[in-house]
Amino acid sequence: MELKPEQLVAHVGKQPLQPAYLVAGPETLHVLEAADAVRARARAEGAEREVFEAEGREPDWDALSASFDAPGLFASRRLLELRLPNGKPGKTGSEVIMAFCANPPPDVTLLIVANEWSKAHQGKWYEAVARHGVVSIAWALKPHELPGWIERRLRDRGLRASPEAVQGLAERVEGNLLAAAQEIDKLALLAPGATLDLDTMESLVADAARYDVFRLVETALSGQAAQVRRMLAGLRAEGEQVAGLMPVVIRELLRAAALARAQARGANLAAEMKSQGLWEARQAPFKRALQRHAAPLRWNRFAAYASRVDRAAKGRAAGDPWLLLERLLLAIADTPATRLLATAG
Repeated sequence: MELKPEQLVAHVGKQPLQPAYLVAGPETLHVLEAADAVRARARAEGAEREVFEAEGREPDWDALSASFDAPGLFASRRLLELRLPNGKPGKTGSEVIMAFCANPPPDVTLLIVANEWSKAHQGKWYEAVARHGVVSIAWALKPHELPGWIERRLRDRGLRASPEAVQGLAERVEGNLLAAAQEIDKLALLAPGATLDLDTMESLVADAARYDVFRLVETALSGQAAQVRRMLAGLRAEGEQVAGLMPVVIRELLRAAALARAQARGANLAAEMKSQGLWEARQAPFKRALQRHAAPLRWNRFAAYASRVDRAAKGRAAGDPWLLLERLLLAIADTPATRLLATAG
């Protein structure tokens, strides 16, 4: 049986546990929630839980196989959880899983949890789980699917929101479902049962959340140098670390560099932005930045400097990472400030 993660959550709430479950995929939140639903049902049935890790070394498949027939120490039912981060049990692991599925003990449920997944992972062991149990793959949401997901999540938490408010939250979380879920949980605490318009949504989120790195980069792209300084000061005061900010900074600079190259060769910039996953509401900062810094070479320079900031933040290069990051973002925000990147230290 194959079920979507949300279908699996509903299924285990109403049906007895199946002999085996595979919960896998790149969408971390859905993997967590689907696996948690299986664990919760097992606890409700009084099951004892054992965890087998299959990461970083050759797993002890013999031990897992022996556990299938071993009696529980404290309960009559058992949940055996196999954590398989790369989704590849190998030849021996595949044989162990298929042997279990062919003759599952009546008092044991096997839960396999994997993070990496693609259709290339679908071997005979996968087919055995699907035939005798439940397979649930949590594929990453496409950008156009995110607003609908947010709207359903809000409704599940007793909230309603205008389409503009839903879109505003979608743009804020940048496709990160874990971040979206956290924001929605905050909103449910701050305004239980409310109907949210865009202004209310933004005010509540602003009151509940810190300055975030996505808005920091967009502020720099938009050319708001003074606001960049204030946001950096706020992030630093709240205990953020530059190393934690740099992955997003570097990603957005590489995105801007790709757009600059497309613009330089005369490509359709709107189409290129769409292909880069930029919603219309997020395009304006990039357009303004490309007007200030049209040359692709300039963006290559920004990306190279960002790598220097990242190394400094990790102790692999000299310099104060906060000062270096400020110079980088100010150079992006204000063309004359690009001279700061030539300043030592």
